[in-house]
Amino acid sequence: MKIQNYYKHDEIKKHFYDFIEEHDKEWIKDNIDDLHYHAFNTDYYIIGTYQAKEWLSDEVFNVINIIADYENMHFGLVNTDFSDPEKVVNMYTYIVGEYIVNDYINLLEEKRA
Repeated sequence: MKIQNYYKHDEIKKHFYDFIEEHDKEWIKDNIDDLHYHAFNTDYYIIGTYQAKEWLSDEVFNVINIIADYENMHFGLVNTDFSDPEKVVNMYTYIVGEYIVNDYINLLEEKRA
């Protein structure tokens, strides 16, 4: 599945680009290697169990599968507590955010070339 087809991809991408707009070019340049961390790991994307359940909607099992595949591939085991909707949403946005940030960095590099 292409990342653009992932659940709420456009919403997560907008979140990232809003984050980028809050920072000047110099900060972005100085933190290019840590953009993903700053955008998706220093604060929760969704706070609150109710909000997380609403956000996940009927895609919850697809989201859980994406998280499980990612964590198994990168860590050899699943760490996310799937009984906590807030943790599920935030791990999922972290994963999708990784692809979005990589695309952004690739675009910057293409513009420089």
